[in-house]
Amino acid sequence: MQIAIALFPNFTALDAVGPYEILSRVPDAETVFVAERPGALHSDTGALALVAEKSFADVPSPDVVIVPGGPGQSGQMGNETLLGWLRSADATTTWTTSVCTGSLLLAAAGLLTGRRAASHWLALEALEKFGVTATGERVVYDGKYVTAAGVSSGIDMGLSLLGRIAGDEFAQTIQLLTEYDPQPPYDAGSPEKAPAHLVEKLREQTRFSRQ
Repeated sequence: MQIAIALFPNFTALDAVGPYEILSRVPDAETVFVAERPGALHSDTGALALVAEKSFADVPSPDVVIVPGGPGQSGQMGNETLLGWLRSADATTTWTTSVCTGSLLLAAAGLLTGRRAASHWLALEALEKFGVTATGERVVYDGKYVTAAGVSSGIDMGLSLLGRIAGDEFAQTIQLLTEYDPQPPYDAGSPEKAPAHLVEKLREQTRFSRQ
């Protein structure tokens, strides 16, 4: 099994690293970071870079595709090198997945039309414009398409997909190994729970409000 994680400039690190930490444990699987060109790509903070060892052309038919999101997603919406690879890879994938606003890239490639999908809560209206039924659920399965909500939900997506691929007990073992047992100090992780003024502040500041 080959698992390909797509990278682009200004991606959000946890979108890629969260699923990587979980799904790279699939027995006998090869996990590769891929990009338009091999090399280091910086995340949205500018302080962290991941190295894409292979180009999209080098990985034509992965079994699993993972597309992260992040501020750099906006600049990739018309990048036919990336979108074309997503379409061609999707023709043979077992699972095509995304985290956060990575679902907008899948939608721009035409892969989510008429499907249910998740994204960051600030991007749900943008996702709807592509003929997608956007949902606030944390992880959404629609056939072989698996989309996760914002950033940290990529860990949940990775675990649920690991269970489908390698079985529930193996997924539980990896959950225990990584000690994934969330006990957040605040209960403000969704717009339904967070203080209303913080929700509105982020809505006003998001790049989607300017599109």
